[in-house]
Amino acid sequence: MAPHLPSSLPWNTTPTRPGSCEAYFGNGFTRRVDLLRPRSDGGGGFFRCYYSETLASSICEMGRVRLDPARIRMSEGGEELGSVMGRSEEEELPVFEEGALTIDGRVVVGGEFLERYLRRGAVQGHTMRALVESVRAAEDGLDCGQWIEEPTLFVTRFEYANLFHTITDWHVILSPLGYETALFKGLSKIIQCEGASAKEFLEKPNDQKTARLTEFGEMLRAAFDLPVDERQILKPVSGHNVLFIRREDYLAHPRHNGKVESRLSNEQEVYDALKNWAAHYSKCKVNLVNGLFAHMKMKEQLRAIQEASVIIGAHGAGLTHIISATSNTVVLEIISSQYRRPHFALISQWRGLKYHAINLAGSYAESSKVIHELSNIMRNLGC
Repeated sequence: MAPHLPSSLPWNTTPTRPGSCEAYFGNGFTRRVDLLRPRSDGGGGFFRCYYSETLASSICEMGRVRLDPARIRMSEGGEELGSVMGRSEEEELPVFEEGALTIDGRVVVGGEFLERYLRRGAVQGHTMRALVESVRAAEDGLDCGQWIEEPTLFVTRFEYANLFHTITDWHVILSPLGYETALFKGLSKIIQCEGASAKEFLEKPNDQKTARLTEFGEMLRAAFDLPVDERQILKPVSGHNVLFIRREDYLAHPRHNGKVESRLSNEQEVYDALKNWAAHYSKCKVNLVNGLFAHMKMKEQLRAIQEASVIIGAHGAGLTHIISATSNTVVLEIISSQYRRPHFALISQWRGLKYHAINLAGSYAESSKVIHELSNIMRNLGC
């Protein structure tokens, strides 16, 4: 039985105002387009799409469909890193040949439909558009070696060695929101949404607030058998956990040129200074947690996140875990001049977390400045 998620809210089936938080993070797919309806006797296939004006994307459903793996070409996966260095993204993503999907019935997917409901936009390889474009009709029925009757979710996963992309893959699966969700859309477009608890949202509805991303974080915790009710999460009885998420240099993308660039060149120095500061901090007990996530199982990572009062880290994929943080967690991001990107400021905003940033002139952080910022945060926590 699925666990109760405190932030879970009913899926809105009534029209949602374009540009609202629900349209970005919930059901904004309010325009239905039927390309193929079932026959009057209930037989044959069907093909319908739901379009979101806000995300400019669609979710499509099909019935009585044959998938032909022989007509789908893509990289094998599991290759040695050196062999894929510099490979273009187009070589990584699947190519759907004509007839990759065949549907039982007469249906034609034309260019007008694709441009209106599955616009290519700035995406070079729009795999969902390419998949729909590959659909062909089988008016005389389907010949299949195996039939799967239960609903099946067809997802293109990007699978970089990068937690941000892993989480966005999981988000698309657990909260199906089409091809480009707000986690990506927000990087190029201002999304005026603030995180709120489901209780607050129900008591005082506001279409500029959302609990959807908090619900997703609870889904992740539940998947690893961790408490989802914050009243059941055991934090230190005395003092606060300050989690320092360590970042190890690595190649996160196959198209990477092979040159590793540090986000925080003196990370060990900063960590050692914080450790010394925490040991001598007299206002309350501060437990500095060494977040070596690259050497921890996912459940251990999530547990460290939910037990933290403050999460510190250089800009990097590990900070994506703040999606699963508790509502009173404070985020402190250290940002080098080469990586001024809003990923984690936005996630904090959409989660309703307090967020602070230290913007560096290069990649070197003055330990005293980090300690000063953390001291102010601790004072605001009553410590």
